Amino acid sequence: MGGQPAGPVTRTEHDYALWEKRVDALYTLLIRKGVLTTDEVRRGIESLGAEAYERMSYYERWIASITNTLLQRGVLSVDEVGRRMAEVQARQKPEGAA
Repeated sequence: MGGQPAGPVTRTEHDYALWEKRVDALYTLLIRKGVLTTDEVRRGIESLGAEAYERMSYYERWIASITNTLLQRGVLSVDEVGRRMAEVQARQKPEGAA
């Protein structure tokens, strides 16, 4: 968790998945437009709890924090997020799958 001792950070070069690049772009846009602050996103990540923090990847923590903050502010609704998630999941299913 943020601020807690966790040993050395492994810094390796790797390719980012498209969704990770999109999360980074969304974060940058929301910060530049003044919709969110870096501190809010950090607090949101820290509020996920130790279990979620350990289970989630770096960008999964970012998008969870961003989503939770936007929900709390009323920028997004739970229904909107649910609908979009269902649309994305439907696109991931192979054709003909139920």
